[in-house]
Amino acid sequence: MANKNPIEKLDSIDLKILKILQEDGKITNLQLSKDIGLSPAPTLERVKKLESSGFVKSYHALVDEKMLNIGITAFMQIHVNAQSGLNDKNFSKEIEKIPEIVECYQVTGNADYLLKIMVCDMSAFDLLVRERLSRIQSIRQMQTMVVISTEKNKKVLPYHYGK
Repeated sequence: MANKNPIEKLDSIDLKILKILQEDGKITNLQLSKDIGLSPAPTLERVKKLESSGFVKSYHALVDEKMLNIGITAFMQIHVNAQSGLNDKNFSKEIEKIPEIVECYQVTGNADYLLKIMVCDMSAFDLLVRERLSRIQSIRQMQTMVVISTEKNKKVLPYHYGK
């Protein structure tokens, strides 16, 4: 017998809760209960169930990068040496040590990995490339795209949550 898809266990109220929590992770249980039309106790029970079942992984504060003087966001395509192969443990360990690399994805297409990098300015970016990234032996080639402006940055996952 095939395992059920975890989403099949959720009803329309659970889906509403997921959408609302993505929009405002700081919402009070009382306000959430009003928004979904349940009393506070069963609302809290549902939230706890969503957390324990893994639908809600964590809660985060969205901090304004400009307020922290982070002025450059860049995406970098990484090509690794063929002999080092994908999933190179050394590459992953080295990338993990660099706090300015906030996201790293193994991808299809011409590149092997896509990095999201955030630094205060171009001098910091230059230093990162010269002193950290260029010293990772498995990297064959790097290609960078600097973000000029952010036109869309949604935090709510694209799913039909119902009305």
